[in-house]
Amino acid sequence: MRNNKNIQPRKTLNSIQPYSPGKPIWEVQKELGLERVIKLASNENPLGPSPKAVAAIQASLSELNRYPDADTTAMKQSISAAYGVTPQQVIATNGADELITLVSEAFLEQGDEIIVPSPSFSEYDFGAHIMGASVVPVPFAENFQFDVEAIIAAVTEKTKIIYICTPNNPTGTVISKTDIEKLLNAVSDVLVVIDGAYSHFADAPEYTNGIEFVNAGHPVLVLQTFSKIYGIAGIRVGFGIAPEAIIQSILKVKEPFNVNALAQAAAVAAISDEEHVRASQEANKAGREQLYAAFTDLGLNYIESMANFVLVQIGAEGEEVYKALMANGVIVRYGKTWGLPDYIRVTVGTPEENEFFIKVLTGLLAKQV
Repeated sequence: MRNNKNIQPRKTLNSIQPYSPGKPIWEVQKELGLERVIKLASNENPLGPSPKAVAAIQASLSELNRYPDADTTAMKQSISAAYGVTPQQVIATNGADELITLVSEAFLEQGDEIIVPSPSFSEYDFGAHIMGASVVPVPFAENFQFDVEAIIAAVTEKTKIIYICTPNNPTGTVISKTDIEKLLNAVSDVLVVIDGAYSHFADAPEYTNGIEFVNAGHPVLVLQTFSKIYGIAGIRVGFGIAPEAIIQSILKVKEPFNVNALAQAAAVAAISDEEHVRASQEANKAGREQLYAAFTDLGLNYIESMANFVLVQIGAEGEEVYKALMANGVIVRYGKTWGLPDYIRVTVGTPEENEFFIKVLTGLLAKQV
């Protein structure tokens, strides 16, 4: 037998931790022998997929013998019309995660640095480490508010990318338009990526999804996804909007046919489904208030969120409560992943799912008194 120990991976892989998704419902049912399990861990849309997207998928099934449009022409046209940009400023990807990797491949080299407010989405770190770049975390200010002065102070000659997830995952907090302007005016030759995966849920007066800064010619890439508000996470489709020169650079590292035909058809239909978007926003806002009221009654500190999830402080028993919730059929996300072992992140579900979670949590906390 040959000795495979001589096959050595790249050294940068030592810095990479594979993404750890929330457990699927079926897995928890099988492991714990539960009939009823609700998943409030992955920030999915509890109303389900856009009906228009579902209809478009069904209408496209007979054409699956054909390769998808490599240029995603119809999709880019629909996105450009919706956001007031040109198709040349749009890139379509296999979920927003792929776009983060492509941005890393296009702009990062070994020894470069990216700046990430911390804690935030782990895929930014993943993309940097793949390229041998370093991650410079910048802690949030009190109550997980963005500290723009600290972000600016962290910039060095090695800084290539600054990631701003707004609303931020996992905190739900946003950066103001004023602070983005301050950041852009303070840095040069740095790509600022504004991740707006949860932008449709944000209604803060000073919130911006970043498109206005792209249109003003700033080196800004706005990242978006169809997974959240449109409810089609299962077919993986996202996109980016940036000045054309930035898009052209990213296209050089993109694989052909990266967005499948069903995803393209669904995206074109979903982006015009205003009724589903409005219903999702209204349900999310009501669900957040339902969770806020319960946390207040339970004496738990929580972070007011502009996204479709809420970060709540459980205390020193955070992991114990997380495991007990799962044992009772409620999957949430434990904060230890982000260095927040006393927190859990709860996706806003349907009113019934939220109530079930509240009932279980209330019972668990009562036992600890």
